Amino acid sequence: MNLNLFPETIKKVVDNLSKLPGIGKKTAFRLTFFMLNADEKYVFSLTESIENLKKNIRFCKNCFNFSTGELCDICLNKKRDFSQICVVESVVDLYNIEKSAEFNGVYHVLHGAISPIDGILPDNLKIRELIEKLKKVKIRELILAMNPTSEGN
Repeated sequence: MNLNLFPETIKKVVDNLSKLPGIGKKTAFRLTFFMLNADEKYVFSLTESIENLKKNIRFCKNCFNFSTGELCDICLNKKRDFSQICVVESVVDLYNIEKSAEFNGVYHVLHGAISPIDGILPDNLKIRELIEKLKKVKIRELILAMNPTSEGN
């Protein structure tokens, strides 16, 4: 797709959107033109929400889920079974398990899987934090809910 006909601002938006997973240049182009034709309130609300995403979201200091405070809603919930920890690779995995409404324990999010080929080593993940947690907290059950890949096994 030749974007040379368009102002630099449009090219930059298309380029940035095309870096999102699953978004190619054509889709980025369509999204850019959608925003150009959309209501100004909507576009400013979208940009503000993206800005706030980076400003206000942090990792829960206990489980490394996303949170707006020191602890996420799961870790703040006194009804959860804190002796049962489910270790997951990503926050998406955590939310998929939560959708089932079958697990009442807490989580530990590693934020990836060991993959030396991709340069992801144990020090790049939240493994050290998991080991420290296991030393401090009495655990009845540790569930490893890793993805069924060679890295997750």
